[in-house]
Amino acid sequence: MRPNMQPLIDPLILASIKDMPLVAKTVAQGLLHGLHDSVQRGTGLEFSQYRAYEPGDALGNIDWKLFARSDRYFVREAERESNINIWLVLDASASMLQHSSESEPESHQGWHKFDYAKHLLATIAYIAHKQSDAIGLLGLSSETLNFSPALTGKQHWQKLLVQLSQMSTGSVFPSPHMLQRHLSHMQSNSLIFVLSDFYQKDNEIIDFMQSLVSKRTEVIAVQLESDDELTFPYKGQIRFEDRESKQHVLVSADDVKSNYLVARQTWQEAITKSFSQLNIEHCIANIDQPLDKTLHQFLAARQRLR
Repeated sequence: MRPNMQPLIDPLILASIKDMPLVAKTVAQGLLHGLHDSVQRGTGLEFSQYRAYEPGDALGNIDWKLFARSDRYFVREAERESNINIWLVLDASASMLQHSSESEPESHQGWHKFDYAKHLLATIAYIAHKQSDAIGLLGLSSETLNFSPALTGKQHWQKLLVQLSQMSTGSVFPSPHMLQRHLSHMQSNSLIFVLSDFYQKDNEIIDFMQSLVSKRTEVIAVQLESDDELTFPYKGQIRFEDRESKQHVLVSADDVKSNYLVARQTWQEAITKSFSQLNIEHCIANIDQPLDKTLHQFLAARQRLR
């Protein structure tokens, strides 16, 4: 992203926008413009570089818009020709209703992890759709599984976004037997994005992640967090509620802050270690940061890995 480029969509703006396709298109197109020395091409959200035109290159590969700006001929290089399946997996358990620091929880109108995740996945779906990749969706909660098979085409993309926008949270992460019949669809030539806060009771989310890993899949864990979780900015007596168990605890914020921060750091290190052992790429998305910043960091990291 250019140093002077302003964030496209910040959390407060996103919280007030209901048109998910418009947000996805706006963020994706601005993001790709920010990566101005690269071009979306090939499959799996990969980006290839421009190169100078050489005799014999197909005229259809020339980027005429870039020619108009630079008065030089450049062609887009494709890294791969075959398409893959892009799977968008969303944790829809109640803990994903954690609000951002800028929100007002009492109003129930603010921005939370689940909102952020849906817009992030919608943007990934837009990029994948423009690359003609097949896109599938799986929303995970104990009450219901929102499933859409991996297909191509504009009509499927639009239908998937409607399903994503209408998805709601349940109580807890689903049991393994609820997920079993969907796993076979996802284990062939797939790039799988799993968005979650990865809060779990009995290692159920990591076990699910492990079941996705195979020689024919690439799994990317996108961990959602907020500034409040990182800094524990609370003061005085405060009552916390576990959104999934509904248990309440009244504490003195000053008394528990240091222990909380140590415990969270220990938990974070354990999650990171689990992903490393499973050879799963691990990205962290802060819902108090602009959406395009998260995506830019991810895509830039993938370019460096290539």
